[in-house]
Amino acid sequence: MEKASILLVEDEPKMSAYVKMGLEENHYHIDIAMDGRTGADLALRNNYSAIVLDVNLPELNGYEVCRLIRQKKPRLPILMLSALNKIENKLEGFNTGTDDYLVKPFEFAELLARLKVLLNRSELITEKNKVLKVADLTMDLDSKVVKRGKIIIELTLKEFNLLQYLMQNKNKVVSRAELLEKIWGINFDTGTNVIDVYINFLRKKIDLPSFPKLIHTYIGMGYILKAGGDAD
Repeated sequence: MEKASILLVEDEPKMSAYVKMGLEENHYHIDIAMDGRTGADLALRNNYSAIVLDVNLPELNGYEVCRLIRQKKPRLPILMLSALNKIENKLEGFNTGTDDYLVKPFEFAELLARLKVLLNRSELITEKNKVLKVADLTMDLDSKVVKRGKIIIELTLKEFNLLQYLMQNKNKVVSRAELLEKIWGINFDTGTNVIDVYINFLRKKIDLPSFPKLIHTYIGMGYILKAGGDAD
């Protein structure tokens, strides 16, 4: 079986050596970039399975690197590392397109668990030529193309997985707890309000001004994807 290739963008030598050794022991191939500009260049030129990205970097910071990657590779899994643990720091990471945010210091086992979740989500096994459809919203699980009518919708990996789950459970109210469990796959820090953030990301891309709204909020219960309805 071919090793998954991971790019680690980290300027602290001890931290990069620690993470590299641990990932290699778990059979990953690791490349290291010591600054943001080099990291962005390597990420865009090579086919990595995932990026592990520090926030505080020379040349370009992690948020800037994440934005650059997302412009060209919207579904490449990105795990952001940072000593900044305030909610606004985490939300800035999610707003730039990261799929997960891990606060330093961390146990290596948690980093490994979160990385495995991202890699598994990016390699979802789907039925041949299967297409999900809700009203005029379609998702081709083979080509990974999402359309609203004839408009192609560009989604990040996490946005794609979240929308896929909602479409597979169309007309059903899905709780925030269920979405955290099914999409993030581990005990995620709910203090980041990450589900609401990603629902808002999806709404901006899916619920276009000239189209009927599909993503609805049921206050105190969760979210539902359906055509029509009275919820907000």
